[in-house]
Amino acid sequence: MRFVRFDDGDGAKIGAVKGDAIVDLAAAGCRWTTIRAIAGGGAAVLASLQDTVAKAEPVLALSEARLLAPIERPGKYLAIGMNYAKHLEEADKLGVARAKHQTWFNKQTTCISGPYDDIDPGVTEQLDYEVELGAVIGAPAKHVSEAEAPAHVFGYFVVNDVSARDWQFHTPTFTMGKSFDTHGPIGPWIVTADEVPDPHALALRCSVNGELRQRSDTGQMIHNLWAQIAYLSTAFTLETGDLIATGTPEGVGVGMEPQQFLQPGDVVRCEIDGIGAIENRVIAPRP
Repeated sequence: MRFVRFDDGDGAKIGAVKGDAIVDLAAAGCRWTTIRAIAGGGAAVLASLQDTVAKAEPVLALSEARLLAPIERPGKYLAIGMNYAKHLEEADKLGVARAKHQTWFNKQTTCISGPYDDIDPGVTEQLDYEVELGAVIGAPAKHVSEAEAPAHVFGYFVVNDVSARDWQFHTPTFTMGKSFDTHGPIGPWIVTADEVPDPHALALRCSVNGELRQRSDTGQMIHNLWAQIAYLSTAFTLETGDLIATGTPEGVGVGMEPQQFLQPGDVVRCEIDGIGAIENRVIAPRP
């Protein structure tokens, strides 16, 4: 299934994609009122909702809906850095020290925005893009092994890990430069894990104004998603609705020669086969 949050002019609602349209889950009699609640419900909830959606009539064409970030604000939004070998080589050229362990940072959840929302640069002069596969935690995970990790993923979405490179290196944690408001577009929906046989066999691409900048596949990750979940859950509990961004491949603006940062008017498209695409326009900084 593909779950969305949308606004039809009457506030945020939750829905499921059916063909090229949206089923309003509340109108269809769904008793779960948030995507997070559905994510925590397990296989029984999904089976019930599949039956509900099959019987329901869509209320709105996807083309007519304003899609919102496909999950309510999560407790945690965690992102791994330098997780593709060629991107790691880009970081080497920039003088970023290689870590001995998985390198994690927080994107503050206030950065999250919708799949087609504008990107406001804010005060950065080095605005950059990063296409990534995102994952949503379903059942909470603590001390989970790599073999057990797949059972804790509810679904997947497309990430643009928008980065303020000049601010990113203000602190070793990267968090400042990764968390500007509007710098977390995700979506366009959450594709449930049962529809993605192997999250490590997905092609992903990013283009700027139609020019292909990034092209790779998730099989190139240094630490795959199962290893990521195992590592994180060793330290703390991953809770229902938490988000994980699994890393970006080479081709980011800061790694180009000469460097090419985003400017107002640029349109960034991030897409992953089997998941979908998001597209965001950079606007002039708001006062």
